[in-house]
Amino acid sequence: MHALKALVTGHSRGLGAAVAEALLQRGIPVLACARQENTALAARFPELLRQQRIDLADTGALAAWLDGEALDLFCADASALILINNAGVLGPVGSLDSQNPAAIGQAVALNVGAPLMLAAALAQRHDGELRILHISSGAARFAYPGWSIYGATKAALDQHARAVAAGNRDDRRICSLAPGVIDTDMQAEIRGLSETSFPMLKKFQKLKRNGLLTPPAEAAARIVDYVLDPEFGALATADLRELISGE
Repeated sequence: MHALKALVTGHSRGLGAAVAEALLQRGIPVLACARQENTALAARFPELLRQQRIDLADTGALAAWLDGEALDLFCADASALILINNAGVLGPVGSLDSQNPAAIGQAVALNVGAPLMLAAALAQRHDGELRILHISSGAARFAYPGWSIYGATKAALDQHARAVAAGNRDDRRICSLAPGVIDTDMQAEIRGLSETSFPMLKKFQKLKRNGLLTPPAEAAARIVDYVLDPEFGALATADLRELISGE
């Protein structure tokens, strides 16, 4: 029996891949959900990694999977569970009149619907300790022009964490964590935007140019350290950079 297990979303690349790897390196079994499998991690951790190919933006498909046996089987022998809601999408980016309504629906389903559904599903299945970490963003707390969808969906995760934490259950710990600016494909996507759709473009290009983006592995190690810390959950919302500077 493994005392501790983790479920991670969006593990096929970027921060999610690095977080899954950091957990696996510590011997923690991981159930990872994404549209694509991570063959490199599967080859390195065949005994610890289980993968579920699923489009988390497809609410119907996710609901059907949650009603199946896979999640029950994974949780059955765990005394404690970690959920890291990492999967997310940036777009649609731009002014309100330029945003595709269907794309908005997909973004809300992936960025908000899936994390909340997974959190509730694990809480219903698991009587032991449950730690939930939403990957949030500074955009949840500051208004960036062009990022109304991304900012709103991340702010929803922040408020979800606050409300769950207000329930005052010691065995249900939660935090919506802004991890800082990380050198991932999403950052490359941001730098590829037009200044018309995202007026703060030059700021993000400068961050890359000046080497100010955090490597995914470095951010992931800090995130895993935090979610395993005895004090995890004391803050319903937090910024990883502030936690580090306060150490």
